Amino acid sequence: MTTRPNILIIMVDQLNGTLFPDGPADFLHTPNLKKLAGQSARFQNCYTASPLCAPGRASFMSGQLPSRTRVYDNAAEFASDIPTYAHHLRRAGYYTCLSGKMHFVGPDQLHGFEERLTTDVYPADFGWTPDYRKPGERIDWWYHNLGSVTGAGTAEISNQMEYDDEVAFHAIQKLHQLARSTEDKDRRPWCLTVSFTHPHDPYVARRKFFDLYDDCAALEPEVPEIPFDQQDAHSKRLYLANDYRNFDITPENVRRSRQAYFANISYLDDKIGTILDVLDATGMRDDTIIVFCSDHGDMLGERGLWFKMSFFEGSSRVPLLAAGAGIPAGAIGDPVSTLDVLPTLCDLAGIALDDIQPWTDGETLLPLTKGETRQSPVLMEYAAEGSYAPLVAIREGAFKYVHCELDPSQLFDLDTDPHETGNLADDPAHAVIAAQFASKVAARWDLASFDSAVRESQARRWVVYPALRNGNYYPWDFQPLQMASERYMRNHMDLNTLEERNRFPRGE
Repeated sequence: MTTRPNILIIMVDQLNGTLFPDGPADFLHTPNLKKLAGQSARFQNCYTASPLCAPGRASFMSGQLPSRTRVYDNAAEFASDIPTYAHHLRRAGYYTCLSGKMHFVGPDQLHGFEERLTTDVYPADFGWTPDYRKPGERIDWWYHNLGSVTGAGTAEISNQMEYDDEVAFHAIQKLHQLARSTEDKDRRPWCLTVSFTHPHDPYVARRKFFDLYDDCAALEPEVPEIPFDQQDAHSKRLYLANDYRNFDITPENVRRSRQAYFANISYLDDKIGTILDVLDATGMRDDTIIVFCSDHGDMLGERGLWFKMSFFEGSSRVPLLAAGAGIPAGAIGDPVSTLDVLPTLCDLAGIALDDIQPWTDGETLLPLTKGETRQSPVLMEYAAEGSYAPLVAIREGAFKYVHCELDPSQLFDLDTDPHETGNLADDPAHAVIAAQFASKVAARWDLASFDSAVRESQARRWVVYPALRNGNYYPWDFQPLQMASERYMRNHMDLNTLEERNRFPRGE
């Protein structure tokens, strides 16, 4: 056993954290995640740093908000000089590996990972760049639309199922390879990140999982659709960005979408169970820290909204579980952030962050697992499609405060109003609290500079992308290297040595 723990990070995509009030909700058919939750510190109020894939993931990996990473949207480059948890762990001697999605944009497709086992499910170039110069413009070929809802149902294979089947296969294969070195006294500890694309829309699931939810009581949203003219300013923008006027969403569409979404959580649970079984069967479980999380959530039709891109709970709140030696199991209600994962992993591995601490927005979660309380607020940012200027949010105590320079501010008491149906920002009884939050926003963010930086980034990319697509095209998408001549049996190998080395456990 090494002195530092192995680390297995299991990441999923677009998993609504309200479905994990204390581990998976009772109605979810997730035996493996429920078992893991019982062994874990369960962070009941964890929030993404930004409710969109690339910005949320860059922040998750770096512990920095998008205003620092400059990953504002799904086509913004993640700079190679920003340290990630993969860099920190690798610098400390860890082997770092990724199987699956991380939505890196730009020519650096590793960001500290020593090895990547699959390509990404999404493109790595600047093609999905929004344009604040044209507010309200839909870029039809890549913007979300509600076809995911009207087309919800079943299939035995899809683009995303093919991807996640591959992600799980390579992760299991890698765990078996790592197990073979457990008896080597000089082996390096490892950090394997396994990142799936489900339950992200489209809402299409395999029949065997879909049928589990035929009689599910959760197929109806808890908050009915709010008429367009009664929605808040940002939700109106999301309605238009998602092209809602060209879709007639029926109650049956809503139920089938939610049913397929729940089904894909069960699909993931099946994959995760197989991965955890390998840890157990190879004897590596006791030496391994397991982290389970998502990049952001999904509104799932609540208040008529779908997908993410919002600071409402369904979109911004995510599950976070952590299990292993030194992490007491139990529920933790303090608001926390995906920004906190990097400092927590480094804390568990005994790695000091002194070199970059002034530019790190997260903080270690280990004190919370030992009964301490969090003193600092949770911060969020959003500056991508469906926005016309950056939005920021603060979750502190029972309250969530949302601010955009274009809109009236929002203040919600999540203890008394968990569905965020009553904006208290203009309520005289909450005037002091609203003013305090407004002061915190002003102190933390220079929103004019933030807006200017986003616009500059977008404008640059609107020049670079068409230039690079004109003439010879060199894609940045990660191309997995398969050294077939170094696998299985080849004539430069001794068969007897090979078979003994690749058998694990040996001699049984």
